[in-house]
Amino acid sequence: MNIIVSGGGTGGHIYPAITIIRTIQQKVPDAKFLYVGTKRGLEADIIPKEGLPFTTVDIQGFERHLTADNILRAGRAMVGVAKATRIVHSFKPDVVIGTGGYVCGPILLAASLMHIPTLIQEQNVVPGITNKILSKFVTKIAAGTEEAMKHFPADKVVFTGNPIRSEVLSAQREQGAAAFGLDPKKLTVLISGGSRGARAINLAMIGVLKNAAPHPEVQFLHVTGKRGYQGVLDGLKQAGVDLASCPQLLVKPYLYNMPQAMAVADLAIFRAGATGLAELTARGIPAILIPYPYAAENHQEHNARALEEAGAARMILDRDLTPERLSSVLTELLSEPDKLRAMAKASRAMGRPQAASDIADLVLAIAKK
Repeated sequence: MNIIVSGGGTGGHIYPAITIIRTIQQKVPDAKFLYVGTKRGLEADIIPKEGLPFTTVDIQGFERHLTADNILRAGRAMVGVAKATRIVHSFKPDVVIGTGGYVCGPILLAASLMHIPTLIQEQNVVPGITNKILSKFVTKIAAGTEEAMKHFPADKVVFTGNPIRSEVLSAQREQGAAAFGLDPKKLTVLISGGSRGARAINLAMIGVLKNAAPHPEVQFLHVTGKRGYQGVLDGLKQAGVDLASCPQLLVKPYLYNMPQAMAVADLAIFRAGATGLAELTARGIPAILIPYPYAAENHQEHNARALEEAGAARMILDRDLTPERLSSVLTELLSEPDKLRAMAKASRAMGRPQAASDIADLVLAIAKK
């Protein structure tokens, strides 16, 4: 069986694709894959390291108004569609999967026009423009949230949840605590603004950690992102916080073992990307969510609002984020165990730990047809 997978630009499109590939490989060990991305996206670095065959199509998204650059991008898009057609014709896939990003457009469109089964995996509550257009052509859509289903043709969309890495579920609290030198018996707050960090969250956390320094009963694991790490260290120093004398305050630039960090977390402070939320809900971790305000279609706010309405999270908009506001919400949740337990229960109810397997089964079902 030959399978093309396409998704690019951000980790939120790439890592779900990798998870789907690994799950299909468990079910069909002799399946052959070709990953199609762009030269500019993170996939150009990540996918070859995963040992997967990789090729590129040169395409970029369009700006919202007419510009000279848009005309150049339109020209590249036409060339990209032609190359995508050649890739599909040469590889002869039994099925094509798209997990998001502009690069999915030409690949899934070419495959659909050649009557090859196709599937979109939509992670967000509100789909992007590419997937909305592709939904008219593809065979099936695997929706990461129930709220997203209303944006797609009813006869094509299936609610599966978003795929998550198996190690997110298998990581144990004691192992996670040992990996970071934390106490597994203490309440632990995990803070992350994504792989590149989030400046607004980092700035607010300086004040939060200053307030937390005299209170060793709660542990904080703050992942700043590599670009924000030194700024946070400098800010804490200026605030009079000596991290060496506060072992309960752990500040890291980046984590390669995020599943272990999640295993020890009782509460998370996160952006509201779909992949991160899928992992939090699979483990039943309550969260304070600060949506990235410039995400396409404002999808992060919609993602966060869905969790808040379900009782699994509290949301603070980026424009309203201050150390005082974040400290207030933290204090409220950490001082009320019953409220935190109720949020954890609501979070777990939203989780779809079997999503990757369900998506893989859906892919294999349409491939057989």
